[in-house]
Amino acid sequence: MKFRSKTPDSSPSPTALAEPKRLSLRVALWLLDNPHLSENTNVKHFAGRLLKQPAREGVVAAQSRLGQMLCHDCGTPRDRRIGHELLRQAARAGDQRAQRLLKQLPRD
Repeated sequence: MKFRSKTPDSSPSPTALAEPKRLSLRVALWLLDNPHLSENTNVKHFAGRLLKQPAREGVVAAQSRLGQMLCHDCGTPRDRRIGHELLRQAARAGDQRAQRLLKQLPRD
């Protein structure tokens, strides 16, 4: 005899997917805002990795902070170009910090 039971939907809900991304953004911002931790280059590298995906998805805060990190803390021209582009995107979205930083940065 077969029992028919309701099978749970295997697709995750949108809120379940958004939680880890939001958490990674919050952790990255906390690491960068902590005065003791933000001086460590390994912490900056880890925070940058956490900010990468939200920045790609258009999260303005992630674009602004990652752009700032790439422009100031990285030595390669490619990283600086990517940082400028992220800051431009955040500034177009209305981020005041990104607008201010773009005015201060030298033009390429």
